[in-house]
Amino acid sequence: MSLAKALSGLKVLDFSQIGAGPTIGMLLGDMGAEVIKIEAPSGDLSRQIGPPWIDGESVVALSFNRNKRGLALDLKKPAAVAAVHRMAAQADILIESFRPGVMSRLGVGYETLAVANPALIWCAVTAFGQDGPWSDRPGVDGVVQALTGLMSQIGVEDAEPCKVQVPAVDMTTGFLGTVAVLAALQERARSGKGQFLDVSMYNAGLMLQLTGVSSYLASGELPRRIGSAAPYAAPNEAYRTADGWMMVAAYQAPRWRALCSLLELGEGVADDPRFADNDARVRHRAPLRELLESRFVLRTTAEWLPLLEAHDIMCAPVADYAMVTSSEQFQHNHAAVSMSLGNGAEFRVPGFLLGDRDTQAKVHYPPPGKGEHSRAVLADYGFSSDEIEALIADQSAIQASSSHS
Repeated sequence: MSLAKALSGLKVLDFSQIGAGPTIGMLLGDMGAEVIKIEAPSGDLSRQIGPPWIDGESVVALSFNRNKRGLALDLKKPAAVAAVHRMAAQADILIESFRPGVMSRLGVGYETLAVANPALIWCAVTAFGQDGPWSDRPGVDGVVQALTGLMSQIGVEDAEPCKVQVPAVDMTTGFLGTVAVLAALQERARSGKGQFLDVSMYNAGLMLQLTGVSSYLASGELPRRIGSAAPYAAPNEAYRTADGWMMVAAYQAPRWRALCSLLELGEGVADDPRFADNDARVRHRAPLRELLESRFVLRTTAEWLPLLEAHDIMCAPVADYAMVTSSEQFQHNHAAVSMSLGNGAEFRVPGFLLGDRDTQAKVHYPPPGKGEHSRAVLADYGFSSDEIEALIADQSAIQASSSHS
């Protein structure tokens, strides 16, 4: 079966906002699930984040929300709460990213909706989990990068703290949350029962640093910020060339010796006690770097790359996004998928490329405007025309007058 249709027939209600939760809904939609993005009348908070913008739409919001249809509900109104009860009774998966207890206070908590639908898989995404001393704390990607130690690892020694510029914890949470949902679906296929999934950004941030945190727990030594270098392998970092930078990974013994030969480092360098094996090279990274860079700066990046590749030494230019998106591999992979938004604007985003060319996930829907499909979604969930118009008339549901409004 095509990956783009693997989850067809599954109904997903996505109440989540910003990045982590919406990524789960997006990936499920990429694999064919029918995902409904449910927003308050004020909209997902990510709609306010920018620049950049495409015709007034936040690129951040657009990035996380393809393959969904949009429904806007005011959960402060009893009719909207009742509508969620009816929809959840038919749904397979519900995703939300409120702080613990908020959905329950709105009258649409797991303990209520799961009674009517015991097969419901509930994926709750929070900053720090459903319980514990930090459970009530708000958190976004940068805050969790700071609290999980990730920010302490980014950059160079004696410089200001840095964060991963892309929302790495949001994305990791979304990926791990998707894995959890797929596992819950497999369990439900055996038992017929749904379950509550507690997915925290904090746990995802720690999992993202699996080797770093594990190394600290094993050694008790706080790692230093070492820029582009890997703390466990050398040479394995970016080096300056005559016109820029390139990444070189030559820490396996055959590649290390090949590098020494290519750079004409002289007799004995490969077996120098400071550099004889990977452990020694890691401990003597500074003199190793000085030695290698004194050679690399003699040629341009474009001159070095074919020489290194000819010796089976892994290497790459340090590419910016212009280089990435114009590369032959990016074009060959069809790595960017294109969507036409409701206002006619074109939007491109990296696609979900698992599977071969014939089975890769496709874009079924562009990111929805706030409340863009409210009437159609409610009709699909069995609401009559009169019921839909009554919900819209008292503003329990909002139908956008035009797409992407």
